[in-house]
Amino acid sequence: MEAPKLLLLILLIPCDLFIGKSLGDGVTHEEAKELRDEVREMFYHAFNGYMNHAFPRDELRPLSCGGEDTLGGYALTLIDSLDTLALLGDRERFTASVEWIGKNLRFDINKTVSIFETTIRILGGLISAHLIASDHNTGMRIPSYDDELLHLAEDLARRMLPAFDTPTGIPFGSVNLLHGVDENESKITSTAGGGTLTLEFGILSRLTNDPIFEQVAKNAVRGLWARRSKINLVGAHIDVFSGEWTQKDAGIGTSIDSFYEYLLKAYLLFGDEEYLFIFQEAYKAVMKYLFSDPWYVEVNMNSAALVWPLFNSLQAFWPGLQVLAGDIEPAIRTHAAFFSVWRRYGFTPEGFNLATLSVQQGQKSYPLRPELIESTYWLYKATRDPRYLDAGREILASLQYGARCTCGYCHISDVEFHKQEDHMESFFLAETVKYLWLLFDLAAGPDNLVENGPYKYIFSTEGHLLPATPQISLVREHCSYFGAYCRNSNLRLKTHSSESAQTNSSGSQTRHADSSFLSRSSYQSSSPVSGLKVRNFMGLCPGLTYEQRFGISFMSPVDPSSEDENSSQRETTEVQSHSVVLNSNPDPEVSLSGPHNDHDNDPARIPQEESPSSKQKR
Repeated sequence: MEAPKLLLLILLIPCDLFIGKSLGDGVTHEEAKELRDEVREMFYHAFNGYMNHAFPRDELRPLSCGGEDTLGGYALTLIDSLDTLALLGDRERFTASVEWIGKNLRFDINKTVSIFETTIRILGGLISAHLIASDHNTGMRIPSYDDELLHLAEDLARRMLPAFDTPTGIPFGSVNLLHGVDENESKITSTAGGGTLTLEFGILSRLTNDPIFEQVAKNAVRGLWARRSKINLVGAHIDVFSGEWTQKDAGIGTSIDSFYEYLLKAYLLFGDEEYLFIFQEAYKAVMKYLFSDPWYVEVNMNSAALVWPLFNSLQAFWPGLQVLAGDIEPAIRTHAAFFSVWRRYGFTPEGFNLATLSVQQGQKSYPLRPELIESTYWLYKATRDPRYLDAGREILASLQYGARCTCGYCHISDVEFHKQEDHMESFFLAETVKYLWLLFDLAAGPDNLVENGPYKYIFSTEGHLLPATPQISLVREHCSYFGAYCRNSNLRLKTHSSESAQTNSSGSQTRHADSSFLSRSSYQSSSPVSGLKVRNFMGLCPGLTYEQRFGISFMSPVDPSSEDENSSQRETTEVQSHSVVLNSNPDPEVSLSGPHNDHDNDPARIPQEESPSSKQKR
């Protein structure tokens, strides 16, 4: 099976095709506009609350109208909100925010931060905003902008590189931005923590012409997948040194969720077939062992014995991922089941016991999570079924009447009694509000960057907009060798620690990055680069022109005589047992199925060569 070199299944259905007089049960075209405007006001109520009462601290305390530092003390909510400002067309605030961050943000601070959270929130936010602010085609280019956010992103990523110095290639869960990894740092990390770095690190490699970021992120995925069970399931937590699973519960929710998400999205964005192969095998295993139609359960990764009949709120992203994979029918059934829990309580609790059909003790909160809304948006985009507008309207009403508070929106500490808690996560503005606004804007007749912009976008797990520009997605179309797009053919690894071992504020010894660990890391030869110790590439091609980077006159003329022949050979790939479709044909009406081959030579199956040498989502 030969997969398409570049796949962007973003449902190229004309947006106005389904806009009629009545869009849902009582949701008219005009009401869709009103709901969209209400969501916009929701965003500014929370964003203004943060800017007036919490900035430049990380997050808002919406009941007491104060601020708190929850990640690194570097204006987390502002960074996480940047591309939402751009999506809403707020040029003035987007420009002011980018300029402030460029002038004031620094990462040479003595803070120990989560690799996972820092990557998806801070690194992803900076990269997404950079790609918007630097490009004329987005309509939001800032004339005075000089790549300040990109430089910050590169600096931050280099400070996280010491975390990847492990025998397995799977990173530590945390790193000190000034001193590296503390010698007492836990060796246990989550599967999501090690496997949700490929999009942000991969794009950074393409923007900086330095392959190291993409290589370490891919090594981490390979390190996890190489240690899967014989039935192709992965556990929740793993020892990054020994490679032993410390928690063997397999599921699609807490601690694992975005591992699956980034396998498919890395293929969609980069066209790297290895991610597709892994996703196919992993998806088949999930649907065989975890799917109890329409719910998903947790099982032992080795025996598939039932461990936990629980709906975990983080599972709610799954129907949206199935839409991207083309497996719509089970997505519809699962979303209906998940939404029934929301309707029962007004919110989704962190845990809902499927055996007792009640809220799981100790998991009664709703921290303004976006996952159910995300899936609602994707299913409406795929089907234009009015039920999803109705669902969006109910979700909006619950947030307005149950979570809105003095200066923003509050966590719900108990979904049964709707008790408010004085905290607002940054992802409320990065994801929750964004997906709600996109849902109603799509129904009202969209005019935004995502639906009508110059590129197709992949959303990161934090909801950040990652465009499929030629510079990001078509590297192999321009150069024969991975990394040959680099103007400087040397791999660069800068460290921000001193030459000799130092101690942090507690006096404990710390570990530093050095180039030797890169040559020891496992990087399989299936990639055009044979290993991280490669310093010079066999081929070097010129940097991309502006036209190539942004897709202007990039495609060569097509011979009309060969058009029919080419159209009959459009390639599709499929996951057996469920018709997961990854189709290079943009026509959504085309049947999404095709032949499937076994991958006996899957390089990720080969045990990695070890060298000497979490945090769960949210």
